[in-house]
Amino acid sequence: MFYNLLAQIKNARAARKENFQAAYSQMSFAIAKVLAQHHFIRDVQKRTVNRKQYLDIRLSPVTAPIHFRSYSKPGRRVYRGYRELQAVRQHYGLAIMSTSQGIMTNLEARKQKLGGEYLFEVW
Repeated sequence: MFYNLLAQIKNARAARKENFQAAYSQMSFAIAKVLAQHHFIRDVQKRTVNRKQYLDIRLSPVTAPIHFRSYSKPGRRVYRGYRELQAVRQHYGLAIMSTSQGIMTNLEARKQKLGGEYLFEVW
């Protein structure tokens, strides 16, 4: 799942790495693309070597750490309607959601009037 990806991003950033590799899944790739769009990471690319797929993630050179807070877990799924979506850290952060239209932020989901599984917050 994507929990391992979040821990790898946080640890690589703390170790001041420029890039690292993570295991590939469609959900992890979609989450990494959303994080790249909002400049929490610099770039993500899908690579294939000998039929094994992985993500090549480049981190942005910002020295401030990234913080994550998970809400939905395998044992307890958290769902929110679009009316329940609020700003994260006075608009300094984002919430990542899994909707019927794919992975998106809370701002995009509210604009499109979509609810879904409330995965995590990032700031």
